Amino acid sequence: MTTKKRIHINEEKCVGCGKCVNACVGSALELIDGKARLTREDYCDGLGVCIGECPVDAITFEDVEISPEQTTPKPAAAGCPSTVNKQLKPAAHSGCPGSAQKQFTPHNSNPIGGESALNAWPIQLHLIRPEAEQFAGKDILIAASCSAFSCGSFHPELLAGKGLVIACPKLDRLDGYDEKLDYFFKYAKARSITVVRMEVPCCSGLTNMVAAARERAQSPQGIREVTISLDGKIIADITV
Repeated sequence: MTTKKRIHINEEKCVGCGKCVNACVGSALELIDGKARLTREDYCDGLGVCIGECPVDAITFEDVEISPEQTTPKPAAAGCPSTVNKQLKPAAHSGCPGSAQKQFTPHNSNPIGGESALNAWPIQLHLIRPEAEQFAGKDILIAASCSAFSCGSFHPELLAGKGLVIACPKLDRLDGYDEKLDYFFKYAKARSITVVRMEVPCCSGLTNMVAAARERAQSPQGIREVTISLDGKIIADITV
């Protein structure tokens, strides 16, 4: 028998902050009932990045015995779990308060002016629930993470009245994105889907991901693509 290192989570110490889950690039960890759990040991890279992120020292390494058969590479399964087309079910929130679902009425709360059109939280694609109220049967805006900072008219011209999702096709961990984007086309029955991207070439990946989800869902829905220049101007507005 040989051994390998595996992370061990002390549930009594775990406070459910979610920092280890966010740090895990392999998506091997999940928050379940307010506790971090190793749900996909085969996704764990064994580097222990999560250990350094835990504020209460609830994660350690342990040595486990494995048989020779377990060290033999197996053929890849037909499709990554994150690309399986299935209807997501609403789940009760537990863990990090920053990922708790909230909806609110847009209002001007900025003392120096400028009205926010944001109507729900969270907005990052890893954190949103695609079955949430702000997406079902509504207009959806899928925006590159930089776009709102670059375009001064982002809120009144692009975001107003839409459910917002933000993502970066270059810097984000993309695992799980396919499944959520598929949901928008297969189940959300959105009135419209708009992609806002920057003019840099890598940002075209955001449109490509959304278009690929449409193809997998075999949906006839058009996708509006708005392109923002580096100095914040809308330089293209097309349907793809």
